Amino acid sequence: MELFLNAIVSGLLLGGFYAAVALGLSIAFGQLDIVNIAHPAFVIVGSYVAYMVNSRIGLDPVLAGVLFAPLFFLVGGAIYRIYYASFERTGQEALSGLAFFFGLMFIIEVLLIMTYGVDYRLVGAPYIGANWRIGPVDLPLRMVVPFATALLMTAAVHLYLSKTFTGRAILAVSQDRLALRLMGADPIRIKQLAFGLALATAAVAGALLIVIGPVEPSMNRQYIGRVFAIVVLGGMGSIGGTLLAALILGVAESFVATFYGPSWAPAVAFGLLLITLALRPQGIFGRY
Repeated sequence: MELFLNAIVSGLLLGGFYAAVALGLSIAFGQLDIVNIAHPAFVIVGSYVAYMVNSRIGLDPVLAGVLFAPLFFLVGGAIYRIYYASFERTGQEALSGLAFFFGLMFIIEVLLIMTYGVDYRLVGAPYIGANWRIGPVDLPLRMVVPFATALLMTAAVHLYLSKTFTGRAILAVSQDRLALRLMGADPIRIKQLAFGLALATAAVAGALLIVIGPVEPSMNRQYIGRVFAIVVLGGMGSIGGTLLAALILGVAESFVATFYGPSWAPAVAFGLLLITLALRPQGIFGRY
């Protein structure tokens, strides 16, 4: 029973972190129909930014991720402008756009290897290594802090999208561009803001990743299948669905790793993705 309870709690904490990683892709892929396969690579960039700031001035890595989120927002806006001018405007985003982000992913990985090498990097913070114990359940703070931060970020994005004019315009941009123009909003500018927001979440998610454990440049490949599985399972563009799907995946991976071995855990995401596509392709909440 103790092992069972710890597997559930560990899975929920891990799922919260997965929600932070998948949140940006839920916006870009789920709401804008942009297959940004490079999103996990930007998460790794966020990890290295947090590492650099933490190692040089000792700033808390999570705070560093939050502080650098506006810079990632600007980079995201610039990338979307290039993507729009090169592919979306000419209707070539289906294949050429995918190749663009695929190439961008490898460029980011190679630049990180050239700059930092292939060694694992880690950060220091007072809560890393600390542990709470509630009855038979262990709560490592290196997982609790990312879980709480991910919930706050998910709630903030959900409120922004549902309560502000710009947020509602982001939700509407992939549904009816003509109606959006009649509301006085420029669809291209709205998509640029949305893509910038998606990359801003990657800065925070990257900081959470390096709090959980050491990182190296090629780790982004481990999360490609997971984040797409979460977005599809939760329902394309549904923020609440993304959170729920991430928690489901985290618990499923934790159970498999605990009772069958960690080598089987990566297969869980692809298994859930195949089951979802076969039984409920619209996801838990359906397309938002």
